[in-house]
Amino acid sequence: MVSSFLYALLTERIILVDQRKDINDIFCEPFPGTSWLLPLDFPLIGQIDSYNTDYSRCYGTMLKNHAINSTTTIPPLHLYLHLLHDYRAEDKTFYCQENQAFIKNVPWLVVKANIYFVPSLWLIPSFQTKLIKLFPQKDTVFHHLSRYLLHPTNQVWGMVTRSYNAYLSKADEILGIQVRVFGRRAGYFQHVMDQILDCTQREKLLPEPAEESQMMNISKTPKLKAVLVTSLHPEYSDNLKSIFLERPSSTGEMALAEMYLLSLADKLVTSTRSTFGYVAQGLGGLKPWILLYEPRNRKAPADPPCVRAMSMEPCFIRAPLHGCQAKTIKTTPFIKYCEDWNPGIKLV
Repeated sequence: MVSSFLYALLTERIILVDQRKDINDIFCEPFPGTSWLLPLDFPLIGQIDSYNTDYSRCYGTMLKNHAINSTTTIPPLHLYLHLLHDYRAEDKTFYCQENQAFIKNVPWLVVKANIYFVPSLWLIPSFQTKLIKLFPQKDTVFHHLSRYLLHPTNQVWGMVTRSYNAYLSKADEILGIQVRVFGRRAGYFQHVMDQILDCTQREKLLPEPAEESQMMNISKTPKLKAVLVTSLHPEYSDNLKSIFLERPSSTGEMALAEMYLLSLADKLVTSTRSTFGYVAQGLGGLKPWILLYEPRNRKAPADPPCVRAMSMEPCFIRAPLHGCQAKTIKTTPFIKYCEDWNPGIKLV
């Protein structure tokens, strides 16, 4: 949604959001005096769910079938842009300057996107002047846009504040650990736990567990550190508590509330290729340590177990590495390959 909003700003369009899902349950209206919700009587609303790459007005499909080209003078009244993780080479031509010249004349664009494609917008020449004015610091795009656009409802924010006040507010330092796993086969849990402990202890984010004799000889009041663990699998949180006897985390809270809680941490550890982690780091303006248990060799621990992110920006994990932006990606100084996913790119 953040990427689509920025695209609307750059092309002077109005963004409307499908309200039939759960948008009203998690976000407030961001614009005073108006609404960003697509009216329920919009003529295409009954068809949008069925739009995919087989749809005749899908932009990539029209290019593939030679229904349109660079010389087409009369644009269709609407186009469907398929910017999902499974998009094709034809769909990725959306990021080409010459294709934008055609798309800007289409009155209605229906966009489905589940990727953060902002880095490629920076590589479209006609957008660069506006982008530089909007974001003098290029690695703050998501941080500013998400805090401007995404306002959680009172119910969601209530979850955040209750958990923060109960478990985190009295801590001298808050460490957020976000765990995304890619399997549950034998031995995998311990493999991931080893990576988490190796990373947090090597980077001095968590201490080595003290022996009983050492605990008896503590002469000064230790720093109170709260550890917030979020994961779809509660065993990671339970295991860390058994090691460090830390306060309970908010595992099980609504996903958006957990993202905001993680964004309030002083330091953050996230998982590779995790949208959940990307959102938390962007909201909080944090450069996390990224765990490297995926996609490296799962049998032997990664060394190093984690790396520090170059910037707070999310990774564009399905970047158009081939085609019109291929050379520009390699030569643009503020675009780098992601630390956790080499086929992806990010702003730095």
